[in-house]
Amino acid sequence: MTFIDFKASLEKAGPPQELSPLLLALWQEAKGDWAEAHQLAQDVNTAEGAWVHGYLHLREGDRSNASYWYHQANRSLPTTSLEQEWERIATELLHP
Repeated sequence: MTFIDFKASLEKAGPPQELSPLLLALWQEAKGDWAEAHQLAQDVNTAEGAWVHGYLHLREGDRSNASYWYHQANRSLPTTSLEQEWERIATELLHP
């Protein structure tokens, strides 16, 4: 799946079937279901899971918690907009 396909899928009522849990978390967050996105992300115990988890805490405005999770992911807090960070994460997860 390309990033363009992934982003276009947000126009549909349900997510594409082939999404990984972390891409599904990003999809759910973009559709407004932060709680579901958070549940999905916190269940993935990898650096990528920590990255998405951190992004979600940034989105909710909890910079301190986000900082912890970005550190767990070996990443720096973004200096770009949240939308740009969402795109960066999605692109990297789609093309590891």
